[in-house]
Amino acid sequence: MTPFQSADVEAIFSGYPDDVKESMLALRELVFLAASDTDGVGKVEETLKWGEPSYLTVRPKSGSTIRMNWHSSRPDQCSIFFHCQTDLISTCRELYPDLFEFEGNRRMSFAAAQPPPDDALKHCLALALTYHSRKRSGKAST
Repeated sequence: MTPFQSADVEAIFSGYPDDVKESMLALRELVFLAASDTDGVGKVEETLKWGEPSYLTVRPKSGSTIRMNWHSSRPDQCSIFFHCQTDLISTCRELYPDLFEFEGNRRMSFAAAQPPPDDALKHCLALALTYHSRKRSGKAST
């Protein structure tokens, strides 16, 4: 497991119910794996934004912020949030319409009781981690 960069973020993960903690930790690991496996991503910073674990590229600033969380209001889902002014959710919805539940242009969710769909989710995370660099270069979203 990748060591936590922030005690505050670690406390959020520690507070998840046992039945979803494994999925949330797997999602967190996928962020770091996608970053290390994707050209041009560089260093990823782990922090809290709006009280939720958040991941952003800092050197270079290649991507859009990824937030994640589990809420008791949706106890059966783990959620990933992308900036609402990007096309990331619409791209992921087009690529993987049956693997995730989508809400508007900012949230995608998967079943909390099961491990996340690794390959598809890693692809969506890589798209977020390279969002700005792809937009600058004019490359397609996928």
